[in-house]
Amino acid sequence: MACEACDSPVATRVDDCSLRQAVRLASDAVHRVPVDGTHPAPLSWTGLAETEEAMPLFEPIATWGGRSGTDHSWSWSPRWEAAAGHAIAHLLVASEGQPVKVPDGVATVVFQRALDALLPTGAPERRAVLAGPELPSPDAEADILLVPVHPRTGRTWTPEHPTASACPVPLPLGAWLSLVSPAPSLPVPASGRMPRDELRDDPLPLLPCRPFRVDRPTFERTVVRLPAVRSPWLRTILENLDHDTSPDLVQAVGP
Repeated sequence: MACEACDSPVATRVDDCSLRQAVRLASDAVHRVPVDGTHPAPLSWTGLAETEEAMPLFEPIATWGGRSGTDHSWSWSPRWEAAAGHAIAHLLVASEGQPVKVPDGVATVVFQRALDALLPTGAPERRAVLAGPELPSPDAEADILLVPVHPRTGRTWTPEHPTASACPVPLPLGAWLSLVSPAPSLPVPASGRMPRDELRDDPLPLLPCRPFRVDRPTFERTVVRLPAVRSPWLRTILENLDHDTSPDLVQAVGP
């Protein structure tokens, strides 16, 4: 979407028949204008953590017009794939060319495969941990901090007593919340035989039909804007990414 007055790009509109319609304004192209002349203070980190919602990892996709009629399936969230592409660029820079271990859970699903495909193995690992409002102070031995970005001001959260060695990796607040408080797993049938006269209808887990992969255009646009892209070790990794066609790398960092 473009500005009506100057034709500058100001937003992106999602209007696909299988996705929710949405308009996302570019934070560097628009700003809020108060209607009544007042400038309300942005919400505190504590207020945001209580009011904002986590970004779902899966989204329903509907198809129409096929031979089998209307069909519904579950897919990885395009918003999460884009957020992961942005985060992987920062994680790659923070790795300094060494393997990175992210926290278990959702972070492993969305980050670890891509990091393992891009970074070498065998060297000492750099440890990434979650840090942010309402969380305990990050471990002094942590090398990388996964932190949220304020959705109103665009500022990255910083700990009260930051350490010089820990490198922050910014995440959209919704993505960060889903890492901190993942959605509970759906119930699964208990092991063993079903008791007589007991009826159960446990839903199957919502799982897409392919492994998660980060959005490659978002990754490339982000990494080329980081100063560390001039580092020889990082340029070597990016050159290998351009020429490598191995299935693991293609699946981890999408085409």
